[in-house]
Amino acid sequence: MNNSLGNTARLLGAGLRALLVLTVVCGVIYPLVVTGIAQAAFSDKANGSEIKAGGQVVGSALIGQRYDLPKKDPANADEAAVPDLKWFQPRPSNGLGTNSINTQYQLLVSGATNLSGDNEKLIQQVKDAKEAVVKDNSVPGYQVDPADVPADAVTSSGSGLDPQISPAYAKLQVHRVAEKNHLDVRQVQKLVTDNTDGRILGFMGEPGVNVLKLNVALRELTQK
Repeated sequence: MNNSLGNTARLLGAGLRALLVLTVVCGVIYPLVVTGIAQAAFSDKANGSEIKAGGQVVGSALIGQRYDLPKKDPANADEAAVPDLKWFQPRPSNGLGTNSINTQYQLLVSGATNLSGDNEKLIQQVKDAKEAVVKDNSVPGYQVDPADVPADAVTSSGSGLDPQISPAYAKLQVHRVAEKNHLDVRQVQKLVTDNTDGRILGFMGEPGVNVLKLNVALRELTQK
């Protein structure tokens, strides 16, 4: 009986010591080491790939966001968002011409619907979105050809959070952005070129334009 109690006590003591050691190693030392390495070697990525403008964090390079005019009634959740055409616009995410369930680039609502390519609702949404893109981006001296509207201008990404658009969609918006901000078209075209990211390692993926970075550069240009 005494031997049994003694063995049990030793086992409990050994288990408790192992718990304490593993808690310190795995719960304190390891996280501190990993955090230290991340901060030293990849501080930008470790802190959320933040983008700053005017000394303030305005977003993340990994998460898309909208650029809308203020609502007439901020308390009205049903009031449709109206894009602020002074800025480059991201992929759609407001239910118009989109297969996304994410209505405002909300992090907690990442995902897409299961509408198929031949779904009548989706087809009509895409048609409506294309009409809106043509209308919004056609300015005096520049008329958008519906055939030139790229797919990402009328459909959302699978996650609903994609921060990038295609160079084709960015270039389609150049004349409208230049006209709304009273800038030379060549200045705005240069912004798009300077903010176009190539393929990863030169062969993976497709070129893209981070809309937030592009709009930060646009803001700096308009403030000169």
